[in-house]
Amino acid sequence: MKTALPAVLAVASALALGHAHAADLRIYPSFSEVRQPVSSTTNTLNINLPQDTWDSILVGSLDLDGLAFTQAIQKQEPNWLASLEGKTVYLKRDGELEPVTLVRARDLLVKDAQGRYFNARYEDLQFDVLPPVNAQRPTQSVTYTLARPGQGTLGYLTRAVTWQPRYTLKASSAGAQLGALADIRNTTEQPYEVQNTELYAGDVNVQNQQEAAYMMRDVAMAAPVMAESGAAPKIESQGELRGLYRYALTTPFTLPANSVVTLPFLTPKLTTFERYVGLNTYFGTETREGNLNRFYRFKADQRLPAGPITVREDGRIVGQTNISETREGGTVDFTLGEDPDVVYTRSVQTTAQVKDAKGNVTKTTYRVTYAFESSKDRVVRAEVAERIGGRIIIIDSAAPVRSQGTANLKVDVPAKGKASKSFTVVVDNSAS
Repeated sequence: MKTALPAVLAVASALALGHAHAADLRIYPSFSEVRQPVSSTTNTLNINLPQDTWDSILVGSLDLDGLAFTQAIQKQEPNWLASLEGKTVYLKRDGELEPVTLVRARDLLVKDAQGRYFNARYEDLQFDVLPPVNAQRPTQSVTYTLARPGQGTLGYLTRAVTWQPRYTLKASSAGAQLGALADIRNTTEQPYEVQNTELYAGDVNVQNQQEAAYMMRDVAMAAPVMAESGAAPKIESQGELRGLYRYALTTPFTLPANSVVTLPFLTPKLTTFERYVGLNTYFGTETREGNLNRFYRFKADQRLPAGPITVREDGRIVGQTNISETREGGTVDFTLGEDPDVVYTRSVQTTAQVKDAKGNVTKTTYRVTYAFESSKDRVVRAEVAERIGGRIIIIDSAAPVRSQGTANLKVDVPAKGKASKSFTVVVDNSAS
């Protein structure tokens, strides 16, 4: 039997909040599936979680297998301080410690020896017993009424555990290498002792996906916790699964509360690598000039999940950006901003026009010329992609295309020198 209540972390009836619990994790870019063994020696299975952990659960994702139950009741439990209502605690006031009675935990209402009521600050209270972490926060509970005692597995989806690869492209005059790390994030106060882990790359839609995106944005700058070298798991590719790519961690590891565990990920081999300066623009008849942008292009022998990439040249950072998911052997092409050493001037000349009987221009032939000038002390490849719209477009000697075409120029600009290249374009807006 399965429940439609919000998913929670199942534990035996005696739960020590904040302690790590054994679990298997299937981690996706914006959520995780948690699979945890549970057992009960009675007909009741109690679950209790910190509020922030509960809030990260996707509604309707709780799935209890192997233990039939007749009822599940979810409710908010009072915080730990509520258990001390009517009991003596100690208040630091005016440099002295005095016993007071905790009357109401919700707003820390206390009563002193003179019978006066007032609100205290939690920081000023002391206790005879060790308080738990976040003693003022409420918890959430689910109580299962089981058909019989036994063992089972609780599964649920949570936004609190996610992963993302991040890449470093190390380039020099000798070539380039691409490496990757995997950041596994836990954004709640619940730690996990992870037994088996699978990482998935790809597009998986679940409910509350937008909330998951907001959470990822908020924790993106969390400080990573590097796994200990003596027990660090390794990540191995497990191949494709219906459009998703799966990776497995080879050994168990600990995912602490409010942490980012970073592990070595991919070490793909680059089959091609290019640096160039370029421009992606649109067609127009006006003259333009400006700087070209710094571009990098490469292909790898492995599929690359989407993630941020940092580029280093001779050990120095020259830029950061994001790459999209790329198939094995696919092209990764990105820019890191302007290159002040390479400038261009674009000019357009109208070479022919055709008019209809009313004198309206229906077809125009243009010659577009790009002139490049470089102050670099080495040869640099310049590339331009210019988008052209119209009913019918003919670019140089290429076959006609409809609606939109792209003119592509490639030219090697000499060291501290100049170069130019042109293309012709016919824009035919006559009725066809």
